[in-house]
Amino acid sequence: MKNLNFDFTVNKETNTVHVTKDFNADASLVWDVFTRPELLDQWWAPQPWKSETKTMDFTEGGRRLYAMVGPEGERHWAIADFTSITPKTNFKYLDAFTDADGNLNDEMPRSDWSLDFIDKGDTTTVDIQIRHKNLADLEMVIQMGFKEGFSMTLNSLDELFEKLKK
Repeated sequence: MKNLNFDFTVNKETNTVHVTKDFNADASLVWDVFTRPELLDQWWAPQPWKSETKTMDFTEGGRRLYAMVGPEGERHWAIADFTSITPKTNFKYLDAFTDADGNLNDEMPRSDWSLDFIDKGDTTTVDIQIRHKNLADLEMVIQMGFKEGFSMTLNSLDELFEKLKK
């Protein structure tokens, strides 16, 4: 198996996180694990946390409301408000922390995500740009352990792809 690229950079001048990761799976499968709730819930949380989707409407103007569920059963709610979808190649959303009903937590920052899916035959590159409103918001998210948690989460996808391909 060839060495797969994984890059995570933070740019404090543009308040942006840029993540690029190659996956040993075809583009259609990679798209599905990022856009179908039953697959998202198998990986969208750093271990030992789990993701549980309450509702998801993967359409422009639609929303995913989900909880990150901790090992003690604690729940941290969040949303993804889908702003743009170009099937199989890109989708964009605004994320935010919320309560269980999807009401925004104004004390926590929102960020603007753009995910590009680049088909390379037997591998797929996902290029993620996460923009924050200001440096304070970016630094808050980094302090909360976003780099470590999101890196662990993306790396767990490799195991899921191996399981799904069987």
